[in-house]
Amino acid sequence: MPDFATDALVFDVLGTLVDEPAGIRAGIRDLAPSLAGPAVEELTQVWQRHIDGEQRRIRDGGRPYTASDGLDREAARLVADTAGTGDPAAVAALALAGRRAPAWPDTVPGLARLAERFPLIGLSNAARTELLGLNARAGLRWHQALSAEDARAYKPDPAVYALAVTVSGVPPERLLMVAAHAWDLRAAQRLGLRTAYVARPVGDPPAPADRFDLYAEGLADLADQLGALAR
Repeated sequence: MPDFATDALVFDVLGTLVDEPAGIRAGIRDLAPSLAGPAVEELTQVWQRHIDGEQRRIRDGGRPYTASDGLDREAARLVADTAGTGDPAAVAALALAGRRAPAWPDTVPGLARLAERFPLIGLSNAARTELLGLNARAGLRWHQALSAEDARAYKPDPAVYALAVTVSGVPPERLLMVAAHAWDLRAAQRLGLRTAYVARPVGDPPAPADRFDLYAEGLADLADQLGALAR
């Protein structure tokens, strides 16, 4: 294992600590209870394609910055139109579906264990209000939770990772970015952060060329590896 010192852990949230698609699926089922499973999955993909595409447009300068809760409202309207449901109250409820994402089974105990040894920083593309609701519902434990809204940008824009560097007050190489998305870790790596990939069913797996500092099957495995490095 690599030889390095870590002063704080920086966690991606959506996908890494919570099952974001599960929250969206639940919202779509509430919107249209008669939909079969394949239709729910197709609408979930409609939602995710819109969010991914609009965040990319913002990063590329194709539209002004819009916080993620605004993009969620757009996605909810698009999904409702596709499903043929136009009730404004139902669409408004669907727009909050991302805040209902459940934590992975190992998330809460894993964060508690890691928090015994490290400051924990959440770093999410979720807007401030969205992140607050998500953290509270999923029971996520932080010493500091940072929203990309504070940088008016979206990961993998380096300005987002710089938030964690500024707040922690330590050099990037003493921060460990933890994520289930290889693209997220690559961007953190470019800013000088150490990186730990955590496998999740909805993540973006590493490519053969990726070289991250740690590879973990879950948060318990990550805690074990960090404990071994400290000995």
